[in-house]
Amino acid sequence: MGHCHSCEKALNINEGEKKLVLAGNPNVGKSVFFNLLTGLYVDVSNFPGTTVDISHGRYKDYVVIDTPGVYGVSSFNEEETVARDVILFADIILNVVDAVHLDRDLFLTKQLIDMGKPVIVALNLMDELRSSGIEIDLVKLEALLGVPVVPTSAVKGEGTDALLAAIQKARVGNRNPKLLEYMKPYLEKVDSEAEALMVIEDDLHTAERHAIKTPGLQEEIYLNRRHEVDAIVSQVLKETSQGASFRTRLGRWMLNPITGLPLLFVVMFAMYKIIGEFVAGTVVGLTEETIMGGLYQPFIISLLSPVFKSGTFLGDALLGEFGLLTMVPVYILGLLLPLIVGFYMLMAILEDSGYLPRIAALVDRTLVSLGLNGKAIIPIILGFGCVTMATMTTRILGTKREKIIATILLGLAIPCSAQLGVIIGLTAAMDAKYIIIYIVTILVVFILTGTILNRLMPGESSQLLIDLPPIRVPQIKNVLKKTFQKSVMFLKEATPLFIYGALLISIMNYTQVLISLVNILSPVTVGLLKLPKEAAVAFIMGIIRRDFGAAGLTSIPMSTVQTLVSLVVMTLFVPCIAAILVIFKERGFKDAMLIWLGSFAVAFAAGGVLAHLL
Repeated sequence: MGHCHSCEKALNINEGEKKLVLAGNPNVGKSVFFNLLTGLYVDVSNFPGTTVDISHGRYKDYVVIDTPGVYGVSSFNEEETVARDVILFADIILNVVDAVHLDRDLFLTKQLIDMGKPVIVALNLMDELRSSGIEIDLVKLEALLGVPVVPTSAVKGEGTDALLAAIQKARVGNRNPKLLEYMKPYLEKVDSEAEALMVIEDDLHTAERHAIKTPGLQEEIYLNRRHEVDAIVSQVLKETSQGASFRTRLGRWMLNPITGLPLLFVVMFAMYKIIGEFVAGTVVGLTEETIMGGLYQPFIISLLSPVFKSGTFLGDALLGEFGLLTMVPVYILGLLLPLIVGFYMLMAILEDSGYLPRIAALVDRTLVSLGLNGKAIIPIILGFGCVTMATMTTRILGTKREKIIATILLGLAIPCSAQLGVIIGLTAAMDAKYIIIYIVTILVVFILTGTILNRLMPGESSQLLIDLPPIRVPQIKNVLKKTFQKSVMFLKEATPLFIYGALLISIMNYTQVLISLVNILSPVTVGLLKLPKEAAVAFIMGIIRRDFGAAGLTSIPMSTVQTLVSLVVMTLFVPCIAAILVIFKERGFKDAMLIWLGSFAVAFAAGGVLAHLL
């Protein structure tokens, strides 16, 4: 193998010398084992054709080679490419596994075993496992894998002597018979069974090196391997309260629906009180109304109005109601920035404490029925702060299908915090039954839309693969750093969109298009929804800013039923202009247009049904 010869030359390995390769996920303690084996005499070489350095040394008759931490052997990035090439020409593989994250790390273990190379597993961090109140049946794990498994706590020196003594007992493990069948046609075309496995897993580098076409089996093989790992973990892992710390028990309570859902409700209520009331009310009242609206806006208007006259297009575009120098800075700095900082700070606290991934795991089964997985809870929570921000966050979802479903549900049924404040003010004067009708209507639309999309859109929800870190007290430095970075990133991406939106609205206002839209909507407003004609103005304003639209309803004389209908329509109506522009940016013109028009149809249909029923 040409690549192997270049590896041996770069790492100064003589032909025929046995190569002991360390492999494992990131941060599992490989370096401790490498130092234990090689001592002080270590070389570091740049791997051929890459910027990645490889450490190598000697232990007895072996050349010991460390590899970058990877979650699987492939070529998705430079580190994986290097790890793959080194592992492919290994004689023995020492696989270091984090005992606390067995379900994550065993994916790589099974892949190494499927390569047909002798493997020995160092089950590391056993001390942390004991404090987490988890037990592993080592005898059964060894039997299921078919390779030696040695429990260790490398930093404390526990089990290291046993590991060194067992290295020569490394052996080929229990391989998947189906994979062996898939590999048969390629064994004569490549240099080893390990390379044949890479080919059937669609590794393009290996296939191209041997001029072979990949069979397109990667997704099937990875999914089956994931199921194998889950089956092994379910057989060998047992939770016990013995030795478990309070943080460990708290982490389990968060995952158990009986205790986890009440905890989630408490956290969500606390977030609402902080963001929905304190930040959206008190803080935004200071920043938007007092500072930006009371000081900045009068100053900039008095400074520039002699030059840019009111009533002219340029004057209105810069200093008018939707001006680039009036509405845009007030909206971004006065309203959005406090909400963004507040929301990202709370999200950083939830993430750093280890609670956020547990929320995702807790609600995963529920969200699967809507065509999503547990990760979608993150943009949904963010949506109650700002739908624009939440739509950007749908990037964390695994498939285009999930991103589209999440975007539709966010724009359709999640009111942002600014709008939520006005909605609460309007519903406060209603009887309890009308408030219940409002909440139930929005929930029904949310669940029904997700269920229908899940049935109609091709494909399936991706599996939730997420690490569950230990529960810990959030670090202030980490929280502030994440809050700052994400807030800056949001402002960089969103500010140009607000500018384009404000300019578009100014043009529509100046050319009387807005008035025309009100007249076009009035038959629907009056006929279908049974609302005053003026309600159409509030709907149009809702496109500019959702809270503007909701607030506009307060000045229109309406009955309780009409107020209820208008609030339902306003909530389900298209999101604000900034969110619309982000949807077009994230989802593309065709999908975004369908989402936009669909939200009109659903909003008016739901409002019409309510109006005629009540």
